[in-house]
Amino acid sequence: MDIAAIQRALREEKIDGWLLTDFRNRDYLAYRLLGLNAEKMSSRRWYYYIPARGEPKKIVSAVERQKLDALPGKQYVYLSWKEQHAAITRALGPRRRIAMQYSPKNNVPYISLVDGGTIELLRSLGYRIVSSADLVQMFVSLISEEGYRTHKEAAAVMDRIMEEAFAMIRTGAATGSGVTELDVQQEIMKRFTEENLETYDPPMVGTNDHPADPHFELTPERSRPFARGDTVLIDMWAKKKVPGAIYYDITWVGFVGEQPPEDYVRMYMAVRDARDAAVNFVMEKFARKQPCYGWQVDDRGNARERRQYRQPGNQRRPGPAAGVLLLHRAGHLSGRQDGSPDGNQHVYQARRNTRGDRPCAVRHRSALTGRRRGIRRSRS
Repeated sequence: MDIAAIQRALREEKIDGWLLTDFRNRDYLAYRLLGLNAEKMSSRRWYYYIPARGEPKKIVSAVERQKLDALPGKQYVYLSWKEQHAAITRALGPRRRIAMQYSPKNNVPYISLVDGGTIELLRSLGYRIVSSADLVQMFVSLISEEGYRTHKEAAAVMDRIMEEAFAMIRTGAATGSGVTELDVQQEIMKRFTEENLETYDPPMVGTNDHPADPHFELTPERSRPFARGDTVLIDMWAKKKVPGAIYYDITWVGFVGEQPPEDYVRMYMAVRDARDAAVNFVMEKFARKQPCYGWQVDDRGNARERRQYRQPGNQRRPGPAAGVLLLHRAGHLSGRQDGSPDGNQHVYQARRNTRGDRPCAVRHRSALTGRRRGIRRSRS
């Protein structure tokens, strides 16, 4: 943790301080920023305040007074709730603008980790609470050289595993061996283990209408064999099984046969170009060292997809064909966790993707979903 850099960022943003707090290991972002062990018991509330200027302050319970011993700063110890409230006022000083893990209207749920009661408490003491989303983006979500190396290593292995999975489908369909979606999923998981990769959930493997459900879950009863004429989607995500590793996430689509349906090709082209338009938008912002927000990225990709995949027979009306939905994800690879809510669809992503000279990793996923089939394309 670079306290001097955090303090410079606070002054640039005209924020008086960043208050980190936790109870029973709820705020994983605070533990990651401070370098604390999130696995150790934490049965009492603690606070760590980084002011824009001056010495940090620690507030701990008398029951767990050693909780923040590894961190610099003056310590205040409380026993009763009244002493806790008084310690907060002494540590933070006069009424100020304080950043916390809070998101207005819960727009960025990954940031909204401080409970409503604590927000009410700070406001009752006269403090104005603002979101720490941009600070988290700068000091938690940035990827180190080592993290980037693990990301690239995972990419090389997973691209090979993806090719192996499609080869398995090709052989199964050609020989009529009855290879199923679940067989391919389990083979991918087996290969992950062999290559020292880990993931929080198995990959998505589906044919035809199965990928139309974005989070379709395979079971032995629902799994079906691959056959000629099937459209195929495989979506996988994993990381190296080492500390601090960064996820790699990729989606490939294909067709079992020589000539895919025209409508499927149109869907693919629209999704591919929408994804590239969104990623290029981010890269342009990076190059110009301009702020870039998730909702802007999502809108750029969505607009491209609507222009390209028009209603059949009505070229003047932009929009998806009948029964087709536009699904987008303009997500962040938040370090060791994969993904984030959508940029301007399921949430209003007001967090910055970059602060010009402080880039983070970004993943964009575009998708079109119809009644008979679905397509997704991801790019990190």
